[in-house]
Amino acid sequence: MLGLDGGGMLFAYVAAYVVAVVGCAVALRRAVAVDDDETRRGLVALLVASGGWAAAQLAYLLAPTPDLQYALYLVGLVVGLTTIGGWLYFCSAYTGRAFHRTRTYRRVAVGSYLAVVAVKVTNPFHELYFTAEFVATPFPHLAVQQGLAHWVVTGLSYSLVAVGFFMLFDQFLEADFDTGPLAALVGATALPVVFDVAEMTSASLLDLSMEPVGVAVFAVGTLYVFEDRFLSVQLSDGIDDALIYLDEDDRVRETNDLARETFPELRGGRGEPIGELLPELAAELDGGDGLLERDGDGGRRFFLVTTTDFVRAAGSVGRLVMCSDVSDTERRRRELARQNEQLESIAAAMRHELFNTLQIVAGRVELAGSELEGGDVSAARESLRTASRTAERMRRLVEDFADLARKGQTIETTQSVAFDDAVDAAWEDAATDGVALERESDGRIDADPDRLEALLASAFRFAVHNDASRVSVGLHDDGIVVADDGNEYPGMAPEEFFEYGGAVPTAEAGIALPNVRTLARVHGWNAAVDPGYEGGVRVVVTGARTEVEGSPVPVDVGEPDRVVASGE
Repeated sequence: MLGLDGGGMLFAYVAAYVVAVVGCAVALRRAVAVDDDETRRGLVALLVASGGWAAAQLAYLLAPTPDLQYALYLVGLVVGLTTIGGWLYFCSAYTGRAFHRTRTYRRVAVGSYLAVVAVKVTNPFHELYFTAEFVATPFPHLAVQQGLAHWVVTGLSYSLVAVGFFMLFDQFLEADFDTGPLAALVGATALPVVFDVAEMTSASLLDLSMEPVGVAVFAVGTLYVFEDRFLSVQLSDGIDDALIYLDEDDRVRETNDLARETFPELRGGRGEPIGELLPELAAELDGGDGLLERDGDGGRRFFLVTTTDFVRAAGSVGRLVMCSDVSDTERRRRELARQNEQLESIAAAMRHELFNTLQIVAGRVELAGSELEGGDVSAARESLRTASRTAERMRRLVEDFADLARKGQTIETTQSVAFDDAVDAAWEDAATDGVALERESDGRIDADPDRLEALLASAFRFAVHNDASRVSVGLHDDGIVVADDGNEYPGMAPEEFFEYGGAVPTAEAGIALPNVRTLARVHGWNAAVDPGYEGGVRVVVTGARTEVEGSPVPVDVGEPDRVVASGE
């Protein structure tokens, strides 16, 4: 205001306080609609006190007599002091602290306020707070000289205001939202301090407080310009999840850093409909089961989607969407479900095999008794041998089931395995005497070595029981192919090959292909029978990472259902 004449300076001061009064009044309309009760009370108190302070200062400048100016200046000092309480109450409530609810703090605050007010209103008698004399330049007004009490109270007030700033900026630092503009607005409330310093160093400036102007700028900016961030920062306190703030039309208004990192489609998407940016998330918001699945570089991830609606007297103004990463929990749940399903299938197969074995053994033993009664010892001995072989076969099946149950848990890590070595070990284990092996391609595959060998051995055993004379095996770009030249099953659905307890082609071989699928699933792969293959049975494993040497085996089995380790 340097360089202005008296009239110009008076107009500048009057204009500043009018702006402060109007700004606080405008912001008050929006402040009363803030959802959080305590934040609303603190903000309303701050705006009423600041607006009242600015109105008192304005009236002081326009008062016609020195006595009235003196009285209005005192009123401004008393009302202005209440802004400290409103500011601290608002900062504590907005940042989720409990200072404003602590009875001790409240009593100290009220006691301190009354003590300072007592000093101010009795100033005409002791003049410890300020002295005043009427002057005519630069325009008629009371020239105020501050006393010791004023500086003590001012220092204490600024210290308390700094505490509020600390609470706010600590909140902003913890929030992942873009809080730069909001922080700048909060900093605007401190700009009047610069003006106060200028008043102390310049005789041409009046001793008037500009703090109400700063409060008005802050309130209007936060409640009208950056309202989304104002609410989002408050709600995000202590939340380490992806947050997306949508308006009433489900357009993106704000997102935190984690949301933009988790969902890159949100970058630069402010103002766009969430249905266009993330249709799968929009589907969950419109009545899904609340579990969002996404494929990423690190594999499939799962997010629990929850929302918080913002509702005001005028209706809904939007909602905050929180996406919590529950990938580990959901994978464990699905793995348990898969293992339970697998164990139930194994238990059913074991019951089936045990029942059949008991029937065979009991029948053979009964037959042996009849044959002994008839004097045919040789036939009776053969019947008992058949019963013994059947019981031994059941023992081997039970051991196979137990081994499968041990290997049926999803593996955590894999390694690069030489496919040729795995085939050799599996072929030796499968007892394939009389069957020829053809290797169509070689290379490496990421797998658990033991489970890979067990998978291949089960596929080879099926081929042996399927009366095959030749088995071919090789890698393709996405997994493994094992084909035999044995029996064909044109009327059989592909899924029936993988049912425990089946008889394809015999009861003993019925567990071979179910084992292949189970051991594929623990890797996160899929196993299917090629329904279009002629001349035997062709098993195709997909979903693996391979490095094929030479020409990979061509694969064209349509689009089999994708099966992953989680039991999906």
